[in-house]
Amino acid sequence: MLNKVMLIGNLGADPEVRNTNSGSVVANLRVATSSRRKDRDGNWSDQTEWHRVVCFGRTAEFAQNYFHKGKMIYVEGNIRTNKWQDRDGNDRYTTEVVAREIQFVGAKNESGGDRPSYDGGGNRGGSGSYRAAPAPPAPPTGGGAPDDDIPF
Repeated sequence: MLNKVMLIGNLGADPEVRNTNSGSVVANLRVATSSRRKDRDGNWSDQTEWHRVVCFGRTAEFAQNYFHKGKMIYVEGNIRTNKWQDRDGNDRYTTEVVAREIQFVGAKNESGGDRPSYDGGGNRGGSGSYRAAPAPPAPPTGGGAPDDDIPF
């Protein structure tokens, strides 16, 4: 079975970072993705979806050191649903993406150097490594149908 998520979106806030009792680092990210849709009347509208993302260990440290509100990032991981009870004893659920890999997307950083990324090896006790992120693939040019001709 497969449980894999890939998101490209903007950070809605700086990472919220904390340490667990055992000394592990945990970072929570809020990532916004958008899609553009045409309604029945032919009007375009943007729909924004907010995603909760959590990362652990060196991946969380990487997020704390490099990510800031507004930056466009790439997240790869899996979906996890947590069940908990509120003060009244009602069952509540929270769905989040557990990040295994995170990296910048878009232009190089202001200093002109490579965009750093983290391959997520620290999430499962692996060593992980920092590396320069590859440039995202160029969008296709020409030969495609205009957006209004796409059948979905």
